[in-house]
Amino acid sequence: MTDGDGSPATIAEASSEPRRPALSPSRAGDFKACPLLYRFRAIDRLPERPGRAQVRGTLVHAVLERLFDLPAAQRSPEAAAALVAPLWQELTETVPELLDGLFTGADDPELAEWLASAAPLLDTYFRLEDPREIEPVARELLLETELESGVVLRGYVDRLDEDPAGLRVIDYKTGPAPGPMHELRALFQLKFYALALLQDRGAVPAELRLYYLADGETLSYRPEEAELRRFGRILDALWSAMLEAGRTGDFRPNPGRMCDYCDHRALCPAWGGTPPPYPGWPGTEPPALAS
Repeated sequence: MTDGDGSPATIAEASSEPRRPALSPSRAGDFKACPLLYRFRAIDRLPERPGRAQVRGTLVHAVLERLFDLPAAQRSPEAAAALVAPLWQELTETVPELLDGLFTGADDPELAEWLASAAPLLDTYFRLEDPREIEPVARELLLETELESGVVLRGYVDRLDEDPAGLRVIDYKTGPAPGPMHELRALFQLKFYALALLQDRGAVPAELRLYYLADGETLSYRPEEAELRRFGRILDALWSAMLEAGRTGDFRPNPGRMCDYCDHRALCPAWGGTPPPYPGWPGTEPPALAS
């Protein structure tokens, strides 16, 4: 599965212990941008069918993760290209619904062209860095930690590196670099990861870096501890607002330009729609979601 920006929404292994309610960067970002969108996704669990670009993002992420299983000297553009078809086969066997509505089947004449469209994104990656010179500390790392207030943070990072300067988070985006308005959402995600690492490891990461593979742009963020502590208080306030919305059922829409891309616009009162009856929290707190 993929998140809205094309990054993988990794599903954690099943556990007999119930997961504590937690903030993830994607769902926190949803509530911050539009509380009603958060409700539709996290509470109503309304289906959203991923498009070809979104599923391609899942595939490219899988290739870049698997690339680092190879010995350093073998991490070449040709090796990455050779991973595309077998990983697509693996993904469709694991999550067969990825094919629903995208292709008629494995013999769809458009499938080969679509698989080939991953190549420019992978080529861009190799222009941004040389994976032969990198040995990640972790890939698809689950970060789960607790703020002093008791709010749990949970999220996945694509890759974690370490050098003498400290920890570096790398996150891949298969879309283009955002404009100034949407750059704030990207920085929100980076600060979330930085704070989670600070809480989990007791050290401020040296750098967080987003690679935009559609256009080769890079967004880099070098956090400071005081700034991250302030950001933690923002997350505390956001959590409190989510609790209040859950208690009252008042998840208000926030119409804007992104409404043009929302799967749930027909149900939004800002556009003349009617949301489904509010089901309430599954408990007394927001549902636990990881992104």
